[in-house]
Amino acid sequence: MLSTPKSNHFIHKFTTFTLAIGSILFSATHGKQANSAEPKRAPNIVFFLVDDLGWKDIGVYGSSFYHTPNVDGLAASGMRFTNAYAACQVCSPTRASIMTGKYPQRVGITDYIGAAQPDKWKRNTLLLPAPYQTRLALEETTLAEALKQRGYATFFAGKWHLGPEGNWPEDQGFDVNIGGINRGGPYGGKKYFSPYGNPRLSDGPDGEHLPDRLASETVKFIEEHQDQPFLAYLSFYSVHTPLMAREDLKQKYDDIKSRIRLAGPIWGKEGKSKLRLVQEHSVYAGMVEAMDAAVGKVLNALDRLKLADNTLVIFTSDNGGLSTSEGHPTSNLPLRGGKGWMYEGGIREPLVVRYPGVTQAGSESDALVTSPDYLPTILAAINKPGDKIDTDGVSILPALEGKPLDRGPIFWHYPHYGNQGGSPTAAVRAGDWKLIEWYEDGKVELFNLADDIGEMNNLADNQPEKRKELHQKLRQWRKEVGAILPTANPKYKAVK
Repeated sequence: MLSTPKSNHFIHKFTTFTLAIGSILFSATHGKQANSAEPKRAPNIVFFLVDDLGWKDIGVYGSSFYHTPNVDGLAASGMRFTNAYAACQVCSPTRASIMTGKYPQRVGITDYIGAAQPDKWKRNTLLLPAPYQTRLALEETTLAEALKQRGYATFFAGKWHLGPEGNWPEDQGFDVNIGGINRGGPYGGKKYFSPYGNPRLSDGPDGEHLPDRLASETVKFIEEHQDQPFLAYLSFYSVHTPLMAREDLKQKYDDIKSRIRLAGPIWGKEGKSKLRLVQEHSVYAGMVEAMDAAVGKVLNALDRLKLADNTLVIFTSDNGGLSTSEGHPTSNLPLRGGKGWMYEGGIREPLVVRYPGVTQAGSESDALVTSPDYLPTILAAINKPGDKIDTDGVSILPALEGKPLDRGPIFWHYPHYGNQGGSPTAAVRAGDWKLIEWYEDGKVELFNLADDIGEMNNLADNQPEKRKELHQKLRQWRKEVGAILPTANPKYKAVK
């Protein structure tokens, strides 16, 4: 539940009455006359989405290796959530979910865009993955379109990965698109350094660093639109592969690492995959710190422009930290697994929200939150008329206010084989209980996360009634959202 710190609520600052030559002049934020009601401008929205950032990758969430003073400061001035989740263990489905307020299964994007479809499948797996949509349909109402209809200027910077040209941010309600294309990573040019080779991002000076550039573009947009409500959506390419850091930051963490004496093993296993157990990857640490500095640049601009008191800030990630493949750069312990897995390490995310006048500084919430909840939350916060939008999410404003939030169970369905070792699975979390169903063999796992955050003790046999209850909820939800299941692979050959 909510814990109350000594810090007071943020309050809006008002100018005072002044007397001059017998007249009373009222100087207020929007220049209204004395005795007239002061309408409050709808809050600005700043949304930070970090790619592949794990639950434990932020200092305030327990990392002792990565340096994240700006996100930690955001948490100190806002609310930190301990039970926030991505809608999927890989990127594109979660991104579609945030944009639409719907579960990925509703819009058909259930795998990262670019993964092989079943008719092109070449891996020797027991099942064929389900087909998925390769673009966010233009018919869907996005967060940007909803806010644009309500008078907002809209801005996107960074990773999009929701379809080819014609389905890019500028086609989905964003007035400005800086760097948002079909790619899942910064794969052109010098990748994280200019020249970028990105058709929606002009090159900067040779060696310019991508996260800083995206932050600068975000600040520029905020400066140009400070007199009207705005949505600034900074969707980092960081900290996705390729693993590349500024040399000075890499050296910093190499030096720190040389002074650390590790108490236990660095490596373990998850299934057949090698699993990192310790955060001590210098390049990844440099990437995390550079991302944090970019967040700080935007937050500092809000302070400098005196916009912070009327800006709702959301900071989160699209899936868990990469721990079982592709360089194994981070560890999610005490959570199990990582990106691509249905265990907590693949789907539980850092979430920090600052909404001055609503969230209490330094507070914490254990409310369940998932990606579809952001759109209805933002619409509830701005409270402006517009077309009704059907979503699967719920507004988490009660939690932000420190009130109980019973949003019911949350669900996942990943009918695919990821690149990180995971296989087709589905899951449901209701209260402290979480059930995972493995599609290959029908195995069911049941965990009480309050007692077993590491998901080591499968209670499926000991708690048959709870297993039956949650499994039924999962089946019913799959039916409601039209979830497509994987099918038998006729070319599968058993391997001894």
